[in-house]
Amino acid sequence: MAEPPAGAVTCSCWTTGLRDALTASMAKIDLRVRILGRVLRRNSIVGQSTEQILRNQRAKVSHNPVTDLLLGAVAPGVTLTDSYAAGEAGRLRIRSYRPAAPGRGPLPLIVNFHGGGWVVGSLDTADWLCSNVAAAAGAVVVSVDYRLAPTHRFPAAAEDCYAALVDLAARAGEFGADPARLAVMGDSAGGNLAAVTTLMARDRSGPAIAFQALIYPATDLTGSSPSVDENADAPILTKGDVIAYRDHYLGGADPEQPYASPLFAADHRGLPRALIQVAEHDPIRDDGLRYARALETAGVPVRTTTYAGMPHGFLAFPKLCRSAPQALAELGAELRSALAPAPD
Repeated sequence: MAEPPAGAVTCSCWTTGLRDALTASMAKIDLRVRILGRVLRRNSIVGQSTEQILRNQRAKVSHNPVTDLLLGAVAPGVTLTDSYAAGEAGRLRIRSYRPAAPGRGPLPLIVNFHGGGWVVGSLDTADWLCSNVAAAAGAVVVSVDYRLAPTHRFPAAAEDCYAALVDLAARAGEFGADPARLAVMGDSAGGNLAAVTTLMARDRSGPAIAFQALIYPATDLTGSSPSVDENADAPILTKGDVIAYRDHYLGGADPEQPYASPLFAADHRGLPRALIQVAEHDPIRDDGLRYARALETAGVPVRTTTYAGMPHGFLAFPKLCRSAPQALAELGAELRSALAPAPD
């Protein structure tokens, strides 16, 4: 288990019970994060037409010195391979990340679902996180390019992610991975989808998931978490953004359906051990904290960490957000521990 990172409030719920992660006074947001927020506001999802959204989805994020400075570069020694996995309605693009592991047997398998409000995001935008997790956890990470709203609304993304998870677990050997050491991971909307796939896997009899890593996940699409109003005007993600992304994804569907809002599942028993990382200045911070409480109440081992002074999406900007390396180290250590081979 990782040591609590500096600048974070951590609770290991399986040993101590969930404490209030925000008992300390709110930490200030760094100036560079505030500036980043102002820049990103120019392309807010709020008020965008469907045509604008589709143009943004088609835009490719290439690796160059500028984007790598902002979004982070691929981790050294990690091999990237593009291929396909089964989705609900056809093939989905995937990208696998394999760390150098000479002389070792099959590695754990981590299936990642990228963030972006179910509306934007891509395999490219997840390169830094996935490659660095692969290196830190000593695992094969496979990222899934699921269908996006508003063209494909709920439950398309959730069903794609589950179908891909089933396919990848069955084909783990092709990636040099061990299906018995399987985890899911996701940030923001991807955290929602990772949590949802654990519910689906439990409800649909597999595959067996050993661990779920939920990075500032959306778990309550009704928008009723207190932090939504508390951080309504936060940088990176605002209350208006939360509502707009939610509405594009659901398209009028009931937000309390468990496969849309995993917090509303009737029963959280039998779900895999979890790490939930949240950001202090995030409208959906309490989605993660409330989900941690729900899991703990159901007897699921949970570790939660609140990163002080951080906005939503801070792991997507590792060169600008000071807590990104700490969160990555915690994430890698927890995954490595949870997916370690069983002792002989």
